[in-house]
Amino acid sequence: MRETEERNEEQEERKDLFPCIPLRGVSIFPNTVVHFDIGREKSIRALEKAMATDKLMFVSTQKEEGVLIPTFEDIYAIGCIVKIKQMLKIQGDAVRVLVEGVCRAEVIERITEESYMSCTVKKIEEHIDMNSLPVEDKAAMRILTESFIEYAALTGQVTDEVVDKAVSSEMPAVVVDKITSELMISCSKKQRVLETLDFSERIRVLTGIIAEENEIAVIEKELSQKVKESIDNNQKEYFLREKMKAIQEELGVNEDAGIEAADWLKALEELHLDEKVEAKIKKEIDKFSKMMPSSAEATVIRNYVETILALPWNESSKVNVNLKKAEKILNEDHYGLDKVKERVLEYLAVIHLSKAIKGPILCLVGPPGVGKTSIAKSIARASGREFVRMSLGGVRDEAEIRGHRRTYIGAIPGRVVSCIKDAGTNNPVFLFDEVDKIGADFKGDPASALLEVLDPEQNNTFTDHFLEIPFDLSKVMFITTANSTDTIPRPLLDRMEIVEVPGYTEEEKVKISQRYLIPKKTKEHGLKKENIKISEKALHDLINYYTRESGVRNLEREIANLCRKVARKIVTNKAKSYTITPGNLEKYLGKKRYHYDIVEGENQVGVTTGLAWTIVGGDTLQIETTAVAGSGKLVLTGQLGDVMQESAKAGISYIRSVADKLNIEEDFYKKYDLHVHIPEGAVPKDGPSAGVTMCTAVISTLTNTPVRRDVAMTGEITLRGKVLPVGGIREKVLAAHRAGIKKVLLPRENERDISEIPNAVRKQLEFVLIDDVSKALEEAMVK
Repeated sequence: MRETEERNEEQEERKDLFPCIPLRGVSIFPNTVVHFDIGREKSIRALEKAMATDKLMFVSTQKEEGVLIPTFEDIYAIGCIVKIKQMLKIQGDAVRVLVEGVCRAEVIERITEESYMSCTVKKIEEHIDMNSLPVEDKAAMRILTESFIEYAALTGQVTDEVVDKAVSSEMPAVVVDKITSELMISCSKKQRVLETLDFSERIRVLTGIIAEENEIAVIEKELSQKVKESIDNNQKEYFLREKMKAIQEELGVNEDAGIEAADWLKALEELHLDEKVEAKIKKEIDKFSKMMPSSAEATVIRNYVETILALPWNESSKVNVNLKKAEKILNEDHYGLDKVKERVLEYLAVIHLSKAIKGPILCLVGPPGVGKTSIAKSIARASGREFVRMSLGGVRDEAEIRGHRRTYIGAIPGRVVSCIKDAGTNNPVFLFDEVDKIGADFKGDPASALLEVLDPEQNNTFTDHFLEIPFDLSKVMFITTANSTDTIPRPLLDRMEIVEVPGYTEEEKVKISQRYLIPKKTKEHGLKKENIKISEKALHDLINYYTRESGVRNLEREIANLCRKVARKIVTNKAKSYTITPGNLEKYLGKKRYHYDIVEGENQVGVTTGLAWTIVGGDTLQIETTAVAGSGKLVLTGQLGDVMQESAKAGISYIRSVADKLNIEEDFYKKYDLHVHIPEGAVPKDGPSAGVTMCTAVISTLTNTPVRRDVAMTGEITLRGKVLPVGGIREKVLAAHRAGIKKVLLPRENERDISEIPNAVRKQLEFVLIDDVSKALEEAMVK
């Protein structure tokens, strides 16, 4: 007998560890099934922890609903252990949970509050049978049941079916908990019942609460009758207001729509809006003042009016007109990018002179990792404006731009208006990131919605579907970014000013590493300047053999990789200083990942060097041709796209037309099979840059004349042998310089692009401008 009692005492004192979720405006009792929404990150982590174990967790109500990030000090010590029955993800990151109360519990020890709240609790289990109750408690239970039935009849808030379910249980504790759960009373009153552990006292507490609510219901009916008798039909509006006030006074509710509406009207007057706009908002405020503040429609109107009043109609940032200071800021943040900086400084100069200008829409176009987004941030800092960013990658819903109409449940403004509201000024720098990756589906076309936003002639009256009133966006400096203009719809592209952000040269990457990336990553990894030193030659090798990109994103990752390796060595070894050199770079980063074609060996027949543009910069292409006896077939290999195949066919046709001038057999196209191949066959290649290169290679094969290995060329050809201009000259020439090329053949119309090439590279190369294939042959063929 004594062992049984000791075991029971040990079971009572046993502490169980549970994840904890604070509840706002909800009280949960044992033996009841309740659903509620979870939106806070800590609570969602606690829910995930419970789902990963036994689906049990501890819930307790907050003392103050207004606390956004509660701690154990903000919740009641006594709550309820619940079992998760069902969970469902709803709008945004919120989760709706269906739980069943298991038993009361009291917090014994707080375990953690960082990633999620957890605590040890003592379970308070009850096993009370109706037959074991004292006579006084049986009588109290009967009075409680009758009071609850009366409450349901007076208020009309509880159906007969719910009443029957609540009072039908044979367990008195279950009856009390279910009745409390169904009452429309404050959480503090429900908490009193939850915290009353003595069952007899609990019955009396709950009976008193129900009796008070029944008296309020009776008084409400009496007041309603008195008000009806004291007014006539012509004072119906006055009657509704008086009834509302009387009910609120009796219930102790402090909400007063009239006071809230008066505050809104005062704030509206201070905005000095257009007459039509002001009249529309006043109409909404007047409608709100006649509603119960807790009604669903009143909530919609409150959200609408508060959104409008929160918009920065007249709030503007003071734009910086000190061009020297702005130029200094731009140079601090970015190395190179002279064209972009020049365009921004021109804009600020015009602002200074004209005092007002419609914001230009700049579109920064360039490969990944060149710093387009960070340029926009620097522009905001240099001009003294707020900065807001909206990513358009994968956006397919027009409502993301224009908002939802208020007829929809949960309607909100579009992200354009929301970002302007968050910025707090009507002239921020607004970045639309990845504008080339915008989509469209049955929900609308966001690109078309952007037309009005980005048109300086239209955006001064931009109308969001939620607001239904025009908002002036003409003071906003819109900036967009894209990797390519090919996928941007033409009408949208027409509204933007394209600013090319080219890839960085090797020297520029070295400077960027020394000035920005190495100091940044050294600090992030807890290192000091003297802990790690990367030599300039090691940076060149890092750029050439471990990254292949136009930007510096992967370069930044590799520098971070070096910092991690050094950090580990500092922690484990006594040495505190490490120098990275070309000799030990492989020791830190492993074998070289990339290589570049270097001009080596002798001049060969049928092999020419072409220049190509890729998304990660320029590259050289070795084009090989051979002629074998056959029936005149043209074989093209190396994953050539349609454009390159057509260029090869055009080249063959040109050669046939001038065969006699080139001392080529006129019937070569019948006697020989020509094979044109570009190595790295698994890599798809296409573009209008290799026409002259392939034509030269075929002529070299047919005339058995070697081609100079140190000459590279680019350009498209016509059937008449004319060489047409191509793009990406800067990147292509840099690739040629890197490969050891001495002479570069460019279309004559690309002469204007030579000025874009860095001086250091231009001095080491010879540029020859060509108009037709004959000039290319003269320069490339070994005489």
